[in-house]
Amino acid sequence: MSDKVLVEQRGHVLVVTINRPEARNAVDLDVCVGVGDAVERAEADPEIRALVLTGAGEQAFCAGADLKAIARGEAILPPGKEHWSFAGFVNHFTRKPTIAAVNGNALGGGTELALACDLVVAVETANFGLPEVKRGLVAAAGGAFRITRQLPTRVGLELLLTGRPMPAEEALRWGLINTIVPPGEALSAALELAEAIAANAPLAVQASKRIAYGVADGDRADEEALWTLNNAIIPEIMRSEDAIEGPTAFAEKRAPVWKAR
Repeated sequence: MSDKVLVEQRGHVLVVTINRPEARNAVDLDVCVGVGDAVERAEADPEIRALVLTGAGEQAFCAGADLKAIARGEAILPPGKEHWSFAGFVNHFTRKPTIAAVNGNALGGGTELALACDLVVAVETANFGLPEVKRGLVAAAGGAFRITRQLPTRVGLELLLTGRPMPAEEALRWGLINTIVPPGEALSAALELAEAIAANAPLAVQASKRIAYGVADGDRADEEALWTLNNAIIPEIMRSEDAIEGPTAFAEKRAPVWKAR
């Protein structure tokens, strides 16, 4: 496994760390494979009763996709395992409870990783948000539909349509996250929560999660149509002139000029 993802078993808890602090834990192909394989390991091992996902360092939980890798023409989804989706995680269901230990900012794909987890612990300095629309893009890793399910509709739409960041304290107030902790304490707090879950009967916990999400055979029935719609619309957006203009303007440090085409 690449050292871009660190995996450590602590008792009945598997800790998965995106280990690219120099790139704000951005996701490339190695990260996708490493995290995806860790989810597979957790799902298959009866001794693992919960999974904690976090990022290295204190600056960022995850900054989203590695745009430099994409600019080089590199794929960030492993062939044959694209169904895992972003970071090998956002559409990769496991019966084991998952907890995000948000150690720093979680914007774009970082927020989408948090949205994909069952529970979220965040440091008080963290920010959440889906700024893709500011770049002519769409929150394509589940964020566009999960944000309005996990927040009141109008609050979620405000984040989705404006791209503004939401501080951790506000996210806690709206129920987007479970708790906030001082800087440096996200992992320990997430482990405490994971251990409380792991102390319970494993099969009962897993069955409870499956019932809560309506999962019969490994897929979330409530999201199947939404993923289909998401995956049909995204290519159209990615071919637009605006989708090129947004990242170009960002790289050139200027305001984008939108053409709506």
